[in-house]
Amino acid sequence: MSKAINPLSRRRETPSPLKAWKRESSRGGSGKSSLQRQKADEERLDDTGSVPSLVSEGVPRDVNGLVRYIHAHMWSEIPDRAAGMNSERISEILRFRQALPRIVSVAHLHALSVSNTATERELATLLALGAVRRVVVPGRGKGGAAIGEGIALAEDWKTSVMGEAGLRESVKNGYLALMDAHPASATAPTSSLPADEIRELVHAGYFISPSALSSNVSNLTTHPSASPVRTLSRSGSMAATGTLAAIGGSGAVHESGGSGSTLATRDTRQPASKSLAQQTMTFSLPSTGRYLKLLTSARLHLLSLLKQLSPRYKEATLSLLKERWDGNIPSDATSTANRTRGEWTGVLPGKTKKWKEFYGLGFEWVLEECVGSGLLELFDTGSVGLAVRAS
Repeated sequence: MSKAINPLSRRRETPSPLKAWKRESSRGGSGKSSLQRQKADEERLDDTGSVPSLVSEGVPRDVNGLVRYIHAHMWSEIPDRAAGMNSERISEILRFRQALPRIVSVAHLHALSVSNTATERELATLLALGAVRRVVVPGRGKGGAAIGEGIALAEDWKTSVMGEAGLRESVKNGYLALMDAHPASATAPTSSLPADEIRELVHAGYFISPSALSSNVSNLTTHPSASPVRTLSRSGSMAATGTLAAIGGSGAVHESGGSGSTLATRDTRQPASKSLAQQTMTFSLPSTGRYLKLLTSARLHLLSLLKQLSPRYKEATLSLLKERWDGNIPSDATSTANRTRGEWTGVLPGKTKKWKEFYGLGFEWVLEECVGSGLLELFDTGSVGLAVRAS
């Protein structure tokens, strides 16, 4: 005989996992996501209040010595074994390093100098004497990340010109004479040079039109051609309404690729070779765009790594941040010996972002750039060594 079931009795319900999750969430338990728990458990590093400096005993004190030191410590050495790169990739890295101009940002000088005031005074003297050339880069970066300007030793500049295989000797001599005639200026009139020599220098990268810098600095790394509509819209937004500049200037049609009536401008138009020889040009170095792109990308990548390590406070020890920059490859003696013997089973250096995108750019070099530009600041923890935080 079947057992009778009372319809008025309370039934026992099966526990629902959704209700259990809601109860844990209301109590602040395991219902939180992993990112939320990481932020809640994250603790700030101890700060003793002392502000350490990047200046060590081996760093020179004068501007010339600082520039040489910065160039010498820019790159990491390519591993002899277990690099994770074939000979073609290693050759590409070496060619990229060799092609970069020997430019140093002023922020990098300030990061390694003992006294910023003394460095600025010495730099002003060297600029007036022509021993140092100023490289002005307006608009590259935003806020504290802006590069602003850099410098290059005149000796390195002239060596680059004399070693350029695509320039004739007469062109090289004329360019060097123009540099000596304007030692403290970033621009110079080119009336003393023939139009064909100016074209050679522009093609080689030693001359840039000032209008190219003032309009958009991205022209250094992109193709110089632009859309006529974009050019006219930019002119209309920057110039006053009703002026000739608001519609692109008198030569807007011809500069944007159009034709138009040649009779309307025959009285004011001059030959292209004559106008090219009369204009003022800006001194520059080849592959400056590559250098600027590498510098800005490295700064942003280091800041992103710091944010990943500490999303809330954006701070980490130097050793941990360096390990992340190197691609989480440990640098202790045991790991280095294993890679040398070919017994390493982890990620090889050539597969990391440091070597794939930054061609082996050193961690200390990028750190000095960020500290000098005000993006990062150092502090002493007193227990786990030096640390860095985002400003």
